[in-house]
Amino acid sequence: MTRRPRCRCISQYPDHWSFSPEDVSSDETIVMSLDELETIRLIDKDCMTQEECAEKMGVARTTVTSIYDSARKKIADALINGKRLQISGGTYRLNEIFNIGISKKGTNIMRIAVTYEDGNIFQHFGHTEQFKIYDVEDGKIVNSQILDTNGSGHGALAGVLKAAEADVLICGGIGMGAQMALAEAGIKLYGGVQGNADEAAKALAEGNLTYDPGAKCDHHDHHGDHECGHHGNHECGHGGCHD
Repeated sequence: MTRRPRCRCISQYPDHWSFSPEDVSSDETIVMSLDELETIRLIDKDCMTQEECAEKMGVARTTVTSIYDSARKKIADALINGKRLQISGGTYRLNEIFNIGISKKGTNIMRIAVTYEDGNIFQHFGHTEQFKIYDVEDGKIVNSQILDTNGSGHGALAGVLKAAEADVLICGGIGMGAQMALAEAGIKLYGGVQGNADEAAKALAEGNLTYDPGAKCDHHDHHGDHECGHHGNHECGHGGCHD
């Protein structure tokens, strides 16, 4: 029997999920996993040694060496041969470093998160300072809580929602990078919604929320994230490993 790979810890979801050469139209895409991207971030950006990177990711140094070598080869292939680079999947778990401060989700509960400001749906996901969290059981809201984000960047906010055990997000405008982070986290998106947050959550709980599946935020639509890839990852419980 093949041994199951050990989960690699990553700090957060990335803000940008795909990169393409402007002067070449490439039909070929290279897929870099999130754990491969994490080694690039820790070693090349944060200047960690491979030993420090291994400790941060919770794996052996030899594992980091293998992941890092694979990641660098993919970057070289994309840069030299003008291929599209897509970030997706991998064998990883998200580090739960967020001080969420809200109750755990109960059994048979659907948890709705709403970008929140002064009772209304905040219209720019990447700048939201609060989420309002609603627990729904049998089509009725049974509890609500306010979650302060302290977030900076779409990937960090998606990580906050995952740690909060959110199943769905209601919001206004949202960029493609954030949409991809939410998809990777397994959070369903209802975008393009305006108005009162409580009313929107109630409408979703009752199955009659009006939303825009094509909603986007122009402020965050210039990073080259043109499409959402297909993520065939399965999660082994909250905070579990994707593979």
